[in-house]
Amino acid sequence: MHLIVCLKPVPKPGTVKVDPKTHTLKRESADLILNPPDRYALELALGLKEKYGAKITALMMGPPNAAPLLKEAYALGADQLVLLSDRIFAGSDTLATSYILAQGLQKLSPFDLVLMGKASIDGETAQVGPETAAWLGLPSLTQVKSLVLEQGRWVARRVFERIEEEVEFRAPAVLTVEPEGELWPPSLKRWLASREIKEKVFSAEDLGCNPELCGLSGSPTQVLEVFSPTYEGEREVLSGPPEEVVDRLVSLLQERGLLKGG
Repeated sequence: MHLIVCLKPVPKPGTVKVDPKTHTLKRESADLILNPPDRYALELALGLKEKYGAKITALMMGPPNAAPLLKEAYALGADQLVLLSDRIFAGSDTLATSYILAQGLQKLSPFDLVLMGKASIDGETAQVGPETAAWLGLPSLTQVKSLVLEQGRWVARRVFERIEEEVEFRAPAVLTVEPEGELWPPSLKRWLASREIKEKVFSAEDLGCNPELCGLSGSPTQVLEVFSPTYEGEREVLSGPPEEVVDRLVSLLQERGLLKGG
């Protein structure tokens, strides 16, 4: 069984920088972390590996400085590390990203399941999983909580709006995983061993990518403007005896329409 978990490097909150010309994140200069929802996809894959026996490939698309994050994936239990990295990938929206991932997945095929986090904390579109499946022509399931293999068929329990449902399907397929459950820490032994593990790096040429479908040229959606939010407001400090402060506070809330009553 071959499971591929797609992991995304995202800027650590508070370190985000934006290119003023392209309005895209400058990932090369940011402090990067593993996209937290993707950890749940890896955790689900590790459970399947323990239960059924499997090889897990951690697949990441990103700049060269994202490579150390793959070491973390190895420490958590991944067996093979792959980085898709090329300058022409920069500025990719969800469509271009899913195309590049699909090219990488074809390079790594055959595989049984592709697992991804539900969404990324720097985009929150939840589009890449289904779009990647579309490029590959494979079934797509979203918001999966658990997986069981029964007589050659997979049974997925997934969240659907306010209910849960079970879906049967056959591999190969692309799944996004609901961020739910417990995450286990990495193994110290594997952390130490990760120093000797070298990731495979594939460029656009290695993958046979069409440059017109990558990066900004392959992205039909683009950010037109980026700005830092500003917060302006008035404040009033209330002081005096408690009874007077309460009366004044109630009056202010009523004036602003935040409290009903007479």
